Amino acid sequence: MPKDRKIDMVVLGLLSHEDLTGYDIKKRIDDDIRFFWKASYGSIYPSLSELVKLGLIEKLEGDDFKTESKREKVKYRITESGREALEEWVSDIKVTNDIKYETLLKLFFGGAAKPEVTVRNIEIFEDDIKRDLYLLKSYRDILDQAINVDIDHKYYYLTVLFGIETYEGYIRWCTKAKEMLKNK
Repeated sequence: MPKDRKIDMVVLGLLSHEDLTGYDIKKRIDDDIRFFWKASYGSIYPSLSELVKLGLIEKLEGDDFKTESKREKVKYRITESGREALEEWVSDIKVTNDIKYETLLKLFFGGAAKPEVTVRNIEIFEDDIKRDLYLLKSYRDILDQAINVDIDHKYYYLTVLFGIETYEGYIRWCTKAKEMLKNK
């Protein structure tokens, strides 16, 4: 069962909403869920191949998918077995919540450099968080208008709210950490 490979579940989840190409899947990951999940083409395409072999998704090929360069685009569609596997994974109570921040790793070993270096690293982290927070708040504003249109919008909305609350906490931490490092 592919539930041990989270990228498989990401692919199934995205395909549960609409038929997509590998490129479309990467774009959705980079645009919509990058705040909590990342993936490369090098993980997406092997996942697609494996999910096809397992019968959890199917390839959709044909003249409708030709591009201007006449290269054939391959779209994928989730199968009923794929929907069942996705539901089973979502229902499973076992989860792994790994967070990796290189900024915190550098902070942990910050004694190896001057405090100004660590402050700079925190400021870079803070700028990234502020950009993402702005985007999350714009998603929230859009979802406010659509929350009752489709049940999935409630789940998207709750994910966005989690991001906003978390990122606001990160900004508060950045302020405290910079103050502490600047006050010798």
